[in-house]
Amino acid sequence: MASSLLHCSDKLPFMDVETILHMKEGLDESSYAQNSSLQKRGMDTLKSLIVNSATDVYISQMPERFTVADLGCSSGPNALCLVEDIIGGVGKVCCRSSQPPPEFSVLLNDLPTNDFNTIFFSLPEFTHRLKSAAKSDEWGRPMVFLSGVPGSFYGRLFPRTSVHFICSCSSLHWLSQVPPGLFDEAKAPINKGKMYISSTSPPAVSVAYRRQFQRDFSLFLKSRAAEVFPGGRMVLAMLGRQSDECVDRRTTFLWELLSESFAALVAQGLVEQDKVDAYNVPFYAPSLQEMEVEVRLEGSFSLDYVQTYEINLSSSGDAKEDGRTVSMAIRAIQESMLSHHFGPDIVDALFHKYTQLVTESMEREEVKSVQIGVVLTRL
Repeated sequence: MASSLLHCSDKLPFMDVETILHMKEGLDESSYAQNSSLQKRGMDTLKSLIVNSATDVYISQMPERFTVADLGCSSGPNALCLVEDIIGGVGKVCCRSSQPPPEFSVLLNDLPTNDFNTIFFSLPEFTHRLKSAAKSDEWGRPMVFLSGVPGSFYGRLFPRTSVHFICSCSSLHWLSQVPPGLFDEAKAPINKGKMYISSTSPPAVSVAYRRQFQRDFSLFLKSRAAEVFPGGRMVLAMLGRQSDECVDRRTTFLWELLSESFAALVAQGLVEQDKVDAYNVPFYAPSLQEMEVEVRLEGSFSLDYVQTYEINLSSSGDAKEDGRTVSMAIRAIQESMLSHHFGPDIVDALFHKYTQLVTESMEREEVKSVQIGVVLTRL
């Protein structure tokens, strides 16, 4: 994601997305590793689609070395679970056909500031589980060669025609940069008090975000087209919209509550309003139609499957528990950028208020998000 967040004046901090945006590192209470259960729920929703797509590619090509890439792998327990499922799925295919499994080349990609070390620390346990699964299914011990590939997926990552299967979950809703067009000619912010598209945002805000998504997703497809074997596949899952309207409450609701939390801090004198007005997130939840258009325009992939799924964020029935889960997840995702822009001292107060607002909302109603899942085949 190699570009920069815009700012409204020279007094505000400059932030390069590729060097600043990362999930909260480590294994402590506020880390992404301890607060990624919502992302895991989304991954589980598409697990069978991902594994079946990967095994179909293997069956169609039967390579001696099967190369799988996870784009936006992040860190923590989610980083290797889909890879493990894919290897197990291919292994069962080999067992049924009485042939040895291929060697697996696993490419884990995220931005350079990602906590890759936490992933690598978990490799002995990962390897042990693979051995146990192979022994129980009698398909032979798999040879797995795992690599970390730091870099933005809005550009080339791998050699030409080198990857059979790509998956990406909970990543492609992050843009390469905050869109140009959110500041006027005098560098004054036009989306004051908000950090994303809202019902009160000027129409130019939605236009700017949509155009940035179109540029980014087109570049993503073009880059992957060079890297994926003909007949190879990608399964992409991201936050999205069921409607073509840019203001979809299920997409914007949690951002609105974060803006309200900042308003409370401004009222307490903890944050300057100018800094709040200048903060915009490099995020966009596309509609199905927007994705379909970009796939068709780029032209290198067929769109084999597309579906939206609702994820209930109020799943436990305990508003206090669910509110804390959502708040901690947003903190683990946003803290790096918030700390860079506002300084680290406001983060605890911000998320104390945010937890309160999310919990109050969940006491009144179920809170849901929308996920898009697509399967693309390289032509």
